[in-house]
Order: sequence, then structure tokens, then C-alpha cells
Amino acid sequence: MNAPSDTVVRSEARGQADALAARSPVSWRRLRALVTKETRQLLRDKSNLMVGLFLPVVLILIFGYGLSFDIRNAPIAIVMDDTSPSAHDVIAGFYLSPYFSVTRPASMNEAKKLMLKRKVDAIVYLQSDFSRQLAAGNATIQVLVNGVDANRARVLQAFAQGAIGQWAIKRAAAGEVSAMPVPAISLQTRLWYNEANNSTYFLVPGLIVLVMTLNGALLTSLVMAREWERGTLESLFVTPVNSNEIIISKLVPYFGVGLAGLTMCLLAGKFLFAVPIRGSLLLIVVISMLYLLVSLSLGLLISAATKNQFLASQLALITSFLPALMLSGFIFDLHSVPAVVRGISRVLPATYYVEALQTLFLAGNEWELIVKDGAVLAVAAVVLLVLTRLNTRKELA
Repeated sequence: MNAPSDTVVRSEARGQADALAARSPVSWRRLRALVTKETRQLLRDKSNLMVGLFLPVVLILIFGYGLSFDIRNAPIAIVMDDTSPSAHDVIAGFYLSPYFSVTRPASMNEAKKLMLKRKVDAIVYLQSDFSRQLAAGNATIQVLVNGVDANRARVLQAFAQGAIGQWAIKRAAAGEVSAMPVPAISLQTRLWYNEANNSTYFLVPGLIVLVMTLNGALLTSLVMAREWERGTLESLFVTPVNSNEIIISKLVPYFGVGLAGLTMCLLAGKFLFAVPIRGSLLLIVVISMLYLLVSLSLGLLISAATKNQFLASQLALITSFLPALMLSGFIFDLHSVPAVVRGISRVLPATYYVEALQTLFLAGNEWELIVKDGAVLAVAAVVLLVLTRLNTRKELA
């Protein structure tokens, strides 16, 4: 009887190996092949690499170096109608404190204007008879604090008390030698724009910004990308419809959705949370429409440029929602962040929208600030619309 050939032996051995592999819960050979295939596919898809590697690095850098709940270098204005040496000695603690950055306006009116423009967070006022009060043993210092952010206002009040406490400690140490009593200094604190010291007054305008960003950039970032993936956009290329009409048709429905979201936010802020609206409701709507146009244009630009729903959604998250949440001044105070991060925040449209909404809700119609913020939003909307138009052509890539 003839011996089996090498081919037959190898075939039988392979068949036995395949049978064993089929009964085994994991085939390492197949698993290695599948892992190799997925790794190559991951390396070919740059969008996955960007989300998996770039986004964590950005978040680590922002949270590690750029953002902080600590208050440092808070801008304050010191107005001194009494310029005596004893008055200067009392307020020296504000200059030495790492928590304050001191400005010396010429008058109380100028200091109030700085407060309205959000250039200072507090005003420390020494009246003309401060030295006489101090000599009598009981002096008063008036501290006016911007109360838009209730938590920040409470911290600034505590820091102001600490700065005065440094002077009291020095006088107490000197009193142990001279046996002289330490005069008492009381802080007369007032909160501007948020007398109730209610955090909701600060949060509701910021939440409107997030809602408008979600309704704008995040939703529209999927619109054209979805049609590119499905091929329905290509069918429009054989019709007389031009690029301008395509863009407008994409903007109008989502603009209506955004206005509906704004209406619900305003009604909830007014009737559920009792947030005051001290400025013009018409101005709030106009500023919101400008920001909504910015968000919609950004979403369409991302959608037209990427032509991929997954990548478009991730880019919209990175370029719109996360900056609006973290770098607009809604949660983190921009005076306490590094200069580089503060510079980035001044480029973001959400920063100006937050500033405008908080001013209109709690301070009123501060025209200089509102006009500036509105102009920035209008320019941003025009630039983004132009870029969207340039990226939306009736041609196949």
C-alpha cells in the first residue's frame, strides 16, 4: 500500500488545525489578522486619529494650564477721596495681594464706567473723611462688587476683608509696643447687578449660549455631510439650483429651530427662574440672531469642508461647543487664566455673546459694550458665510 503524499499530509494537518480552531473560543491567527486590518484602517482614517489623540491633548492642556477656578489678579478700582498717609497705609494690602490687580481711576464716575464695561470686578471707595473716622476709632470702606457671578462676588468680598485684615495685623503688632488700640474698619459691601446674590442669574444667560451653539453648529454640521454621504447633494448639481440657494435652504429651517430654542430659554429664565431682564428684549433677540447665524455658518462650513458626518460632528464639538463651555467666560473667569488662553478666548464669538447676554440681562442697555459685541458677531457671521460659500460649489471633488 502506498504511503500518503506530503500534500495529503499537510492538507489533513491543516484540516485538523482548522477543526481545532473552530472549536476554540479564540483563534489567535484570525485575531492577529483582524487586529492588523483594523490597525491599518485606523491609520488610514485621519479623523479617528485626530479624535483619539488630538482631542485628549487639547483637553489636557486646557484643563491643566489654561483653566482654573482660583481667582487671581482680579481687576479692582480704588477710588480715594482721602489721600492721607493713613488712608494709603490701609489700602496697601490690596496692592500686595496676589488676588487683585489695582487700577486707580480719577473719580467714582470713571470707576463706575469701568465696572459697566466689565473692566473691573469691584470698586473700593474711601470717603473724604476717612482719616477722621479712623482717628475716631471706627472707619468705613465702601466695596462695590460686580455680582453677575455670585460665587466670584462672595470670594472677592472675602479677599477684600483679608486685605484690610493685613493692615489690622500690622497695627496690632505695633500696638503691642505702643499700647495703642487698633481702630476698627468695617467694610460696607454692595452687590451690583445681582443684589440677591443668586447663581441662577449668572447661569441662565450662559446656558442660552450653550443651547444656541448646540442648535446652530452641532446640528448643521451634519446637514451637508449627510447628503454628501448619501449622494443626494450630487443630484442637485444637475438642477438649476445655485450654491447660494443651497446654503440659504440649509440655514432657514435651523434658524427657526434656534429661535424656538431661544424663546423657550427666555420664557424659562423669566417665569421659572425669575431672572431679571434689565435690558431691551429686542436687543437680546437681535444679538442672539447674530450669534445663531455665526453658529449655523460655522456648522455648514465644517459640513461642507469635511463631507463626513462623524468627522463633522467631532470638529463641531471641538470648535464650537467646548470653547463656548470652557473659554467664553461662562464657567471660568478669564482674568485668572494665562494670557495665551485669554487671547484665544477673545477670538471666539461665544465670548462676546456671553458678555452681551449677561450685560443685557443684569446690567441693562450698556450701549458701548453691546455695539462692540454685536459688531464682532456680525463680522464673524459674514466671514463664516463667505467661507461656507467658497466651500460649497456645484462640482464633485
